[in-house]
Amino acid sequence: MGVTVDVHQVYKYPFEQVVSSFLRKYPNPMDKNVISVKTVEEKRDVSTGIIYRKRIAVCQNVVPEILRKVSILKIPDIQLEEESWLNPQERSMAIQSHCLTWTQYASMKEESVFRESLENPNWTEFIQRGRISITGAGFFNCILETFASTFLKQGAQKGIRIMEMLLKEQCGAPLAE
Repeated sequence: MGVTVDVHQVYKYPFEQVVSSFLRKYPNPMDKNVISVKTVEEKRDVSTGIIYRKRIAVCQNVVPEILRKVSILKIPDIQLEEESWLNPQERSMAIQSHCLTWTQYASMKEESVFRESLENPNWTEFIQRGRISITGAGFFNCILETFASTFLKQGAQKGIRIMEMLLKEQCGAPLAE
């Protein structure tokens, strides 16, 4: 089955400032679930100027304690892998993330894009689609997917609030139309 969550946000800040804030977003006291983020690979394609990054995030296991009765869910932390392709000339950054934990039981993938807004070139559009599907947990599949859907929606909204706060701290008030 699976659940999908779509997010769309326009940040009233230039692309370069938004990307810079995104790359420094975690760890952050506003989201204590993200314990660490480490860049494990970074390279620039000299012919295109595209910067590729691979980062690994370690996050607290947020599965409710009641569901952790299932042995595979009893771990303290989960790992996520994020790959990004920053194209400074086109003012866009594509991001793909997936969970490295529980891969035999669950699939969690996110695809995101930051790009110059069509509405205003000094603004940045953010589009994200997250998908989680759970298999192999029997009747728990539906319960876990419901929890995951709520967690994805809340996480996306929290991520937007953190970005807005970081941008305001680092760049001042948003740019007017």
